[in-house]
Amino acid sequence: MSAGKAKTGTVNGAALRLPDYLPYRLSVASNLASRLISRAYQQRFGLSIWEWRVIAVLGDGAARAAQDLCEATAMDKVTVSRAVRSLAGKGLVSRSRHARDGRSALVALTDQGRRTYAEIAPLALEYERALLAGFTGAEVAALKDLLARLERRADELAQQK
Repeated sequence: MSAGKAKTGTVNGAALRLPDYLPYRLSVASNLASRLISRAYQQRFGLSIWEWRVIAVLGDGAARAAQDLCEATAMDKVTVSRAVRSLAGKGLVSRSRHARDGRSALVALTDQGRRTYAEIAPLALEYERALLAGFTGAEVAALKDLLARLERRADELAQQK
């Protein structure tokens, strides 16, 4: 038996308890929050969570390559590709040839996409406000800081593999 592993499924004698496992808790919290907000834009705008994430990233007005969208949304290439294809079919994004990289395209919001973003963004912010209503300003700031640190650490560990 390796040091620290007393029996299968334990580390230093502590067993994995899913309700206490941080990655699980983060996933549950994320899914619940995303589902709450996504109901509004699915019913009203016919958008999936993945499509909304692409629109939200493009909402700053800058055209982006698919790889940039993957990085900004933490979604894989296939999911981003499907979302972009669907959004293009709905007339919400356009694709144009990337001037510096002929193998990729730049994705940008169309006028209709910008109007959709302008309608959804305040709605998303209102849901965020409601979700965080039970927290003080200091707690919200601390939560955002801790999440950013956790994201950076997860990225560091992923780079080591």
